[in-house]
Amino acid sequence: MVKKELSETEIAESIPDLWQPLTDAQKDYLAQNFTIQKYKKNETIYCEGETPKHLMCLLKGKVKIYKDGVGGRSQIIRVIKDKEYFAYRAYFANENFVTAAAAFEPCTICLIPMTCIVKLLEENAQLGLFFIRQLSIDLGISDERTVSLTQKHIRGRLAESLLFLKDTYGLEEDECTLSIYLSREDLANLSNMTTSNAIRTLSNFASEKLIIIDGRKIKLIDEEKLKKISKIG
Repeated sequence: MVKKELSETEIAESIPDLWQPLTDAQKDYLAQNFTIQKYKKNETIYCEGETPKHLMCLLKGKVKIYKDGVGGRSQIIRVIKDKEYFAYRAYFANENFVTAAAAFEPCTICLIPMTCIVKLLEENAQLGLFFIRQLSIDLGISDERTVSLTQKHIRGRLAESLLFLKDTYGLEEDECTLSIYLSREDLANLSNMTTSNAIRTLSNFASEKLIIIDGRKIKLIDEEKLKKISKIG
C-alpha cells in the first residue's frame, strides 16, 4: 500500500465536484490533508466493525461493498465506480462500518480525514448540499436493490445484475462485453443466489443467445430480452 500527497491541480482533477464549491482557503486546507493509497486486487480496504476515519473516492479501479451473512456467504451491497465517494455514511451516523470493502482489481483511492470534511461542512453550506445529494442518490439505489433482490426470481435477479454492471462500468470497445470480469462467486453474491445457481442461469442465458460467455468475460447479445426478464422478475 502506497501513500503520498497530491498537488492542488491533481486534487482538482481527482474530485472536481467536491473541490469546486470550496473557497481558496478551504482548498488549501483540503490540499494539506489529501492523500492517495493504492490497493492490490482482492485487498481489503476496510472491514466490518472498524471505525470510519476517512472519506474515500475511487480514482481508478473497481471496488465492492459487501457484508458477510449466515454461513459465511457474502452479499455484495454496492459496486463503486470511478470518481464515486464511499465509506463516509457510518461516520455521519456515528457508528462503525456495517459493511466491508475490497478491490475487484488494482485500485487507487483518495482519502480525506472525516474530521477535515466536518470542518469544511461547518464552513460551507454548498458542501453540505453535495453530501445530502450523494446520500439521497445512494439511498434510492439501495431501496431499488432491496426490492429486486428480495422479490425477483433467480433469472430476474441475474438479468438485473448484468444490466446493473453494464450501467455502472459500461462496455468495452466492441460495445457488448461488460467492462468488469467477475468471478461466478462474486456475480452470485451480487445477485443474492448460490454460485451453482448463478452458473446454471448464466448457462441458460447463453443457450437462449442472450449472452456469450468467454471465461470471466460476458457479452450482452440481447439486452432488450434481459431487460424484459429483469422487469418481470
